[in-house]
Amino acid sequence: MDLFNSALDKNITFVRPPFFIIRGFIGIPNVKYYYVFLFFVFLFSVIGNAFVMLLILVDHNLQTPKYIAVFSLSFSDLLQSCALVPKLLDIFLFGHDRISYNDCMVFLFFCYVGLSMEALNLVALSYDRLIAIMSPLHYHLRVTHKFMFRLITFFWIFVILVVLMAIGLLTRLSFCGSVVIKSYFCDHGQLYRLGCNDTSPNEVLRHLLPVLILWFPLAFILASYIRIGIALAKISTMQERVKAFKTCSAHLSLVAIYFVPILTTFTIGPAIDPNVRIINLSLTSVLPPLLNPVIYVLQTQEIKDSVKKLIKVKRQNVITVKIVK
Repeated sequence: MDLFNSALDKNITFVRPPFFIIRGFIGIPNVKYYYVFLFFVFLFSVIGNAFVMLLILVDHNLQTPKYIAVFSLSFSDLLQSCALVPKLLDIFLFGHDRISYNDCMVFLFFCYVGLSMEALNLVALSYDRLIAIMSPLHYHLRVTHKFMFRLITFFWIFVILVVLMAIGLLTRLSFCGSVVIKSYFCDHGQLYRLGCNDTSPNEVLRHLLPVLILWFPLAFILASYIRIGIALAKISTMQERVKAFKTCSAHLSLVAIYFVPILTTFTIGPAIDPNVRIINLSLTSVLPPLLNPVIYVLQTQEIKDSVKKLIKVKRQNVITVKIVK
């Protein structure tokens, strides 16, 4: 308990700067082209995820337990994109690199909640695929609307509380020296290292956060697919194996897009240039929200059928209007 006493002492006055300065992408030639690229990524991410969410809401055939998790994934992608990219462009493209203390905490909150929920949504979808292949006869009994809604709600509450805990510990720090954050957003790791009082609780949380929102989800997903692989190996014909595996292809693509860049960056992080690391992490934050809806539209038969139905209805409406005229 002594570890937290200094941070919880009510008589301590914390020194909080009026603003922080965000300084990433230093010395990169023609970096403005990258910001233009990010703008278009943001634009198509918003359109794609809003389209998937709208499709799930209007098509009753998509209102299944699985698509509760898909809707949550699209919503978290939308949240992440809207929280990160407009502010990033404002900071670096338009030169507004100063951000107030309170705005920095809010910026951190929405970025981390969106990024963390993506991993947990993938956990929910991996459980859905696990039960669908391991226990197809009991799928509708085990993966119900009620169960999936409760699971997704629990994940959202859990992530929000964990991120609020991280922010709470940051507010117990005094900032006596530099206020320059060497990242592309209000990064938790960069922020707490600027503190000039006891940062031990923040250091503990820095090691705990990746375990809770990265390693545990990844371990569960890998364990799920090992069991799925064993189950598929027992299927007698190759045709049936391929058919069953195709139901997992969209989810596996999402898992690879999200986890591979993050794991690569953390594995070789100290050995690469800081600018390369920042660009890689920023792409990790913005590309999954762009690619997730594309993958679901192209690789999920239910979504394809829903889009075809929507186009058919649209054409029929246009024909009806022409006939009436």
